[in-house]
Amino acid sequence: MARNETQAARRKPAHARPLRLQVRGAHRPTPTFARITLGGAELADFGPMGDDQWFRLFLPTGGSESLRHVPDKLTTASYARYMLIPAAQRPVIRNYTVRAYRPHGELGEGPEIDVDFVVHGTEEAGDAGPASLWAQSCSVGDEVAIIDEGAIFNPPPGSALLLAADESALPALAGILRHAPRDAVGTAVVEVPDAADRQVLDEPIGVEVRWVVRAAGDRPGAAAQAEMARVPVPDGDVYAWVAGESDLATALRRHWVRAGIPKTRISFCGYWKAGTSH
Repeated sequence: MARNETQAARRKPAHARPLRLQVRGAHRPTPTFARITLGGAELADFGPMGDDQWFRLFLPTGGSESLRHVPDKLTTASYARYMLIPAAQRPVIRNYTVRAYRPHGELGEGPEIDVDFVVHGTEEAGDAGPASLWAQSCSVGDEVAIIDEGAIFNPPPGSALLLAADESALPALAGILRHAPRDAVGTAVVEVPDAADRQVLDEPIGVEVRWVVRAAGDRPGAAAQAEMARVPVPDGDVYAWVAGESDLATALRRHWVRAGIPKTRISFCGYWKAGTSH
């Protein structure tokens, strides 16, 4: 999932290094998602921020030996060196969000994190990306690596919230709502491909969550865009956040700017592009 086009200030981790983690469990909470639980001794060095905290995920699709090619940190130079490694020998890099962090694990000793993968396509049909395939086939004990990248969501205190996400950004939205002040107010719009993908979210009582289900054949993000366009922009300080399919992110950013929200109060992030595997 790409991360780009963010406007508001980000929160970076004080320290970040590659962490080797192991799969502790996997299940399907809804039809569209595979939830993978990761843990291990090195996760003790992870600094949970909450909200939409994300990380670089290195998947050993070229075999466990490929994880030795994980850089100490991902920069323009280190990424260029990574790309010189033959594709069959290097790990796949994707960006994912912490769905949940537990300091005391449920499936093993020490902390653990849950990561939700959008499951789509199959290897036989050739319409699934490597992360989706890995999430459908990984086993307990399989190793991955992560590098923490911090959080994007960073509203000024007391701001009313306008939040929009598709299924790819639902884990981030869940984290934002779970960690929001209990007196926060606003509206969150979530688009999912299946009515059974609705989840219980820990939103403040003053935040209305609107679920919209994408009709078969509709452009991803169109339903969320239309629903958010019907939400009045609150008076006073407002912070707007949208993540998901790239056209959804850019369209809502334009809508909010035209509605008078300052660009510095808008975070928009394209996680993926319709029509491409990821």
